[in-house]
Amino acid sequence: MTPVHLAGPRLALREVEPDDTDDLLAVYGDPEATRHLSFEPRTRDQVQAIVDRSIATAKDTPRTEYCLAITLAGERQLIGYARLATEPQHAATIGFALHPAEWGKGFGTETVYVLCTLGFKTLGLHRIWAARAPLNEASARTLLRAGMTEDGRIRDHVFVRGAWRDSITYSILEHEWTPIDASAPGSAAGAPERVTPAAGRGQEG
Repeated sequence: MTPVHLAGPRLALREVEPDDTDDLLAVYGDPEATRHLSFEPRTRDQVQAIVDRSIATAKDTPRTEYCLAITLAGERQLIGYARLATEPQHAATIGFALHPAEWGKGFGTETVYVLCTLGFKTLGLHRIWAARAPLNEASARTLLRAGMTEDGRIRDHVFVRGAWRDSITYSILEHEWTPIDASAPGSAAGAPERVTPAAGRGQEG
């Protein structure tokens, strides 16, 4: 296995490690961080299972899931969790969650950009898609700002908090994706913006 390490202007995505459990619990155990996700806050045992599974799937051949820790560039501490899962027909679904302390800094847009770099540049995919909760308007801005197009609504997509919930889906195609100069003023990866996690099947859960 060749470990994945992806660098953005301010973030890095790396393989999940055994000592990430407590930091991931700070995200997935937080009611605010999971408010728009497809699951309720996780227990420590549940988060430990996610960490164990993330490490295990990294060893699969062929690899179909990339479950990665989000960190600040040059640091090791996990501040979020991202996932890219490949599908038939050269496609993949993506999702991510960030600790609420990191919201409002444009990290959501940068995470989507780095995941698309993995999908299109490294894996040679044709289509990448994501989904969000209908009430998560900040996620809509994040996905659109990262270059995705709103596709439509999946009715009763997830069952969470005792009720069925729709999802709004977004996608981007290989020929629509353009590497962004992060040093340019207003670039998608560099400009600050209040963001919250994308939600839906693209999320871990």
